[in-house]
Amino acid sequence: MAIYEYRCEQHGPFDVSRPLGTAAQTEPCPECGAAASRVISAPMVRSSARNGVFAAIERADKSRHEPEVVTSLPRTGVYKRTPMATMTPQRARLPRP
Repeated sequence: MAIYEYRCEQHGPFDVSRPLGTAAQTEPCPECGAAASRVISAPMVRSSARNGVFAAIERADKSRHEPEVVTSLPRTGVYKRTPMATMTPQRARLPRP
């Protein structure tokens, strides 16, 4: 299902959910019944990177009037190696990663 956006001249924008590719050029307004024209808008694509961008924008917007108080330094991001299996005599001759 896709969400299509329409705009009524009197009541403004509203959304209609239809199967992909089946949207008409006009749709009746849910409030007054007048023909509303379809509006072409940017698609909402879901991905983890995009969600991170939205989260950053919301966080910046929230802290615009009430900045967050910093209580400690940020983490340095030191890389920790994963523990490797202990070297036994049987594994001593194997190549190391």
